[in-house]
Amino acid sequence: MKKPVLALTLCALISTGSVFAAQPPRDNFYWLGQINKASDVINTDEGLLTPEEGHAFAKGIDKVLRDGNLPGAARPHNVITFEPYLIKAAGPDVTKIHAGRSSQDMLTTVGIMEQREHLLTMAKKLNQVQEDFIRLAEENKDTLIPNYTNGVAAQPNSLAHYFIAYANAYGRDMQRVREYYKRLNRSPMGSTVLNGTGWPLDRDRMAEYLGFDGLAYNTYDAGQIFPQEAPIETGGITNCIAIHTTSFIEEIMQQYAQPRPWIILKEGGGNTYVSSAMPQKRNPGLLNSCRTDASTLLGMSVEAMFRSHNIPAGMADGRLSGARDIMPQASKVLTSMDKILNNLVIDPARSLEELNLDWTCSQEIADELMKNHGIPFRMGHHFASEIVTYARAHDITPRDFTYEDAKAIYAKVSVSDPNLPRSFPMTEEEWDHAKDPASIVRNRKVKGGPQPAELDKMIQMAKEELADNKAWTEETEKKLASAEQKLNQDFNKLQIGRA
Repeated sequence: MKKPVLALTLCALISTGSVFAAQPPRDNFYWLGQINKASDVINTDEGLLTPEEGHAFAKGIDKVLRDGNLPGAARPHNVITFEPYLIKAAGPDVTKIHAGRSSQDMLTTVGIMEQREHLLTMAKKLNQVQEDFIRLAEENKDTLIPNYTNGVAAQPNSLAHYFIAYANAYGRDMQRVREYYKRLNRSPMGSTVLNGTGWPLDRDRMAEYLGFDGLAYNTYDAGQIFPQEAPIETGGITNCIAIHTTSFIEEIMQQYAQPRPWIILKEGGGNTYVSSAMPQKRNPGLLNSCRTDASTLLGMSVEAMFRSHNIPAGMADGRLSGARDIMPQASKVLTSMDKILNNLVIDPARSLEELNLDWTCSQEIADELMKNHGIPFRMGHHFASEIVTYARAHDITPRDFTYEDAKAIYAKVSVSDPNLPRSFPMTEEEWDHAKDPASIVRNRKVKGGPQPAELDKMIQMAKEELADNKAWTEETEKKLASAEQKLNQDFNKLQIGRA
């Protein structure tokens, strides 16, 4: 009894990756093996195979898999190329396990099982990027920055507020992953080509053994329509990841055009490299390569869409395939994004200086005139615009534009507008507050703004979402590992039960 128990234990441990670091590739060959194991166990239990046949076929399946795991050995990826190895190992009777199956439902199942592993790998990387942004937000609550619209400095903001916005964006990507997983993780096995089979196969038990949450119920949909639709939905998820990533990269790249940027990458370490011709240049290679990978990812999603375009349902051109799955490319992008976020150099003094060099406070001036003195926004906007025009013409920054300067501009504007009060209504204290980036950010009033109370609230919300996403990822992986362990144990019992 000791040997069987040891064999079962090792089988269980190996299936969950707990013993040997080097495991066989989890490729088509691997997953076809898992399907064959499940078919043998279930069909033997259901009486479609005799116990003797089930045992003999199990030994043959095991030999094919062990041989395929040897260095340099063939690992056939298609049903029709896999089956000859089974026949050689166990004789032609082994093809009885193929009753009620087709390469259509088997390869669709393989594609789904491969993609769900890619999806979970990508999910963990999404969680890591979201965690990076939350950490950066907590570290930069007091860092004030200019935000840009249309490529132009627009308003002062908290860097933490900006980082949490990106944490939210990648959090939505994770929501899409979780929603898609519900549609993905349904078993097509038993649908055969498209209309099921006359054999009384136990589709539910097959689904459980292979880690599915349920059945792709309609047999035509299971093997013909969904496999063609899945790569398109995958592209929708990864497109959002690519867009979020490249948007962030481009905002960092803007800083590299400045002689004194306020946010850049640490030099060296694969982050930057020195120009071959211009000694002063430290090119942001990591940003460039990540952006290239993200652009490639977008192209791959378009390719998948065209493969599925204008073909009948079920054709191999557009069918979900682990080998053509684009989620590994998305994981590559996210790995680089994680490195970017962990190698940022932020200079709060420089970002504040940049704010004080330009008129990102001008909307606040108009807002304060309306809020405190009843002057309609468009009239206050016109006054603030005149200030900016004058200040830029005379090279005066907001900090150096005095209360007396403001009163002088106001006097000129009010002369041509009889609806304005004759004298400048703002006090000197109000004027100074309206120009102060810290005061502007601190005194936001709406939900979701950068003011400290709302910022703390949003950081906590992001943490709770991240914790939920991590828990889902962990539980999903555990469920798959448990199903695989159960299948391997039951298959091993069938194999050794009559030894």
